[in-house]
Amino acid sequence: MARNEEKAQSMLNRFITMKQEEKRKPRERRPYLASECRDLADADRWRGEILREIGVKVAEIQNEGLGEHRLRDLNDEINKLLRERSHWERRILELGGRDYSRSSNAALMTDLDGNIVAIPNPSGRGPGYRYFGAAKKLPGVRELFDKPPEVRKRRTRYEIHKRINAGYYGYYDDEDGVLEPLKAAAEKRMRDEVVTEWHRVERVRREAMKNVVSGEVAAAGGRGGEAATEVLFEEVEEEVEEERRLEEERMEREKGEEAGREFVAHVPLPDEKEIERMVLEQKKKELLSKYTSDTLQGEQKEAKEMLNVQR
Repeated sequence: MARNEEKAQSMLNRFITMKQEEKRKPRERRPYLASECRDLADADRWRGEILREIGVKVAEIQNEGLGEHRLRDLNDEINKLLRERSHWERRILELGGRDYSRSSNAALMTDLDGNIVAIPNPSGRGPGYRYFGAAKKLPGVRELFDKPPEVRKRRTRYEIHKRINAGYYGYYDDEDGVLEPLKAAAEKRMRDEVVTEWHRVERVRREAMKNVVSGEVAAAGGRGGEAATEVLFEEVEEEVEEERRLEEERMEREKGEEAGREFVAHVPLPDEKEIERMVLEQKKKELLSKYTSDTLQGEQKEAKEMLNVQR
């Protein structure tokens, strides 16, 4: 049994094929402008033909061994067919056909990893220009798809404060029920230590005060000296000095009172009423100088002299 290729090359088969081609209509070329088409079925047929051509060229452009010039030409041809397809899709919509633009992904661009590039025109060669297959690895094209390093934006003070919640201040630390018993035990222990220390210091301070009053602090090596030294280490030496100062002032005041009793005045001194009168006169003069003019004060002085008024 002969193979299919041999059957096709037989005289009878070639004759039948020639007769079939003679009966066919001459192959119709696709209109240069989509607006020249008036039939919706023909417009769908031309769009399908364009899609098949695009598929063939996209499969061909995957070969990296074609060379740079061939890859660039294929990429340009694919972009030209994509623009032509969009023209036919708009014409189909005008003729009342289906809207293919909703399901079309012609505006999407993917990088070498297959991720969609959000930039609508990364190439700079016009709106909607795309790169396919090995054309993405050409010199000058690879840089278009390289992602720039992410620049970490410094957060503003407002953004930092906006993220702060109650947990930042530690309000959620007691919700697990573990920290609260530990805090209570530690707080009780610290309170007992502080109260014990306060009682000890207070007892030492009272003993030191007694020794200071009785004059036993200066006794070296005595109980009073040790108590006073301990008070100094407990930061209560200021109170001791204050008591000592008050005691000295009291003694000086008593000495002054005793000396005052023996004081004899050799010149007449004004009594309390005379001092009050002099103070009152001085206040009157200050008020008059504040609220009256110099001319009015002169007139008042002349009137008092004429009337022989002393005040």
